[in-house]
Amino acid sequence: MPVSMGNEVRTVALPRQSAGPQAVSAGSPGGLTLLVIEDDPVGSLAIPEMLDASGGRMRVRTARNLTEAERLLTDDVHCILLDLALSDGTSSAEDAEELDILRRVLRLAPRHAVLALTAEDDAERAAEAVRVGAQDFLFRDELDGRVLSRAVRYAVERKRADLAQRQLTESRLRAQENARLERGLLPTPLLDGSELRFAARYRPGRSRALLGGDFYDTVRTADGTVHAMIGDVCGHGPDEAALGVELRIAWRALTFAGLCGDQLLSTLQRVLEHERSSDEIFATLCTVDIAPDGRRAGLCLAGHPAPLVAGGGRGPRLLPHREEGGGPALGVLPNARWPRTQVELGGSWSLMMYTDGLIEGRIGRGGQRLGQDGMLGIVGHRMAAGLRGEELLDAVLAEVRELNGDELTDDVAVMLLDRG
Repeated sequence: MPVSMGNEVRTVALPRQSAGPQAVSAGSPGGLTLLVIEDDPVGSLAIPEMLDASGGRMRVRTARNLTEAERLLTDDVHCILLDLALSDGTSSAEDAEELDILRRVLRLAPRHAVLALTAEDDAERAAEAVRVGAQDFLFRDELDGRVLSRAVRYAVERKRADLAQRQLTESRLRAQENARLERGLLPTPLLDGSELRFAARYRPGRSRALLGGDFYDTVRTADGTVHAMIGDVCGHGPDEAALGVELRIAWRALTFAGLCGDQLLSTLQRVLEHERSSDEIFATLCTVDIAPDGRRAGLCLAGHPAPLVAGGGRGPRLLPHREEGGGPALGVLPNARWPRTQVELGGSWSLMMYTDGLIEGRIGRGGQRLGQDGMLGIVGHRMAAGLRGEELLDAVLAEVRELNGDELTDDVAVMLLDRG
């Protein structure tokens, strides 16, 4: 199923569901198996010999109660014929709730076709059984081989269609959930009035179709300052993604409220500490605030890889320099501080911010990590070839994956701001 990921479209492989009963069509080789659940004390319920659509004999198993039925309900059973007069063994027929036995069977076998069997003078109860969840109903007097064979085949096919429709609905819901997470984690930048150009890419890790805990944002405040942020919540589940959304929204709100640097990161740490599901959860963050003239910026690192900048006749390099540090990841140390480093950008530059998934890929199977030096080399080579913006990001991601020999294990988010 195609799912939008920022400015690109990825094909998402949806998780496979447990098949339940063996996927056998009404006329497939191997035939069908019917489980009959009835406790007629005089044995008046006679099950005629039945044939499937290919002419093969349909197999029949008989259970006298739900305990036996549960033992006989293996994956090669395709349909259940339930006598609605069956006692559940725990209460009298007068005290039992109407169709309670059917509801118990449906809970016991949610992926099996179920036929309800009742007396001919109880048509209203039979129709209610279908509304409750049975695929069809039969009257006792109709139990000849032809009618029962056809009813079993139709019930099996109808159940298969119902399950397929349910899986399709669940797939659509997952896609909608993914889209909501995408809007939360990867928003549209608010750069109206800025001369800067923006590009971004996001790729989930190898084993995931949904977004993980990586997030980014870019906004321009009323004084003309452009603020950019990229972060990564440790872990890859929906809880981590939801926390990433909360941190991104909090960052945007706090930035518009005038906070930056250490004050902003301290507040975000309090948000994380309050919202995280475990004390072990932390988040790394890189923030940049670019002056209105575009020539200077303030940089804060909270356990996050340093961004790179290129321009002014120089190739890509890390900001700040390696010997300069930052602060710890959010949520690691109480009362931590995050120094803000002032950097000169110049008149024309490109600034790339990324999550660690980009540099943790390997060079060849089992080889060394790509690392920041390898990333700088790739970006420099591509920029020397004249690539900029989205073309540059696509080329860098493609080469990193190629060097890794496969899709990267971790999620990757990368953001590019260009001036001049």
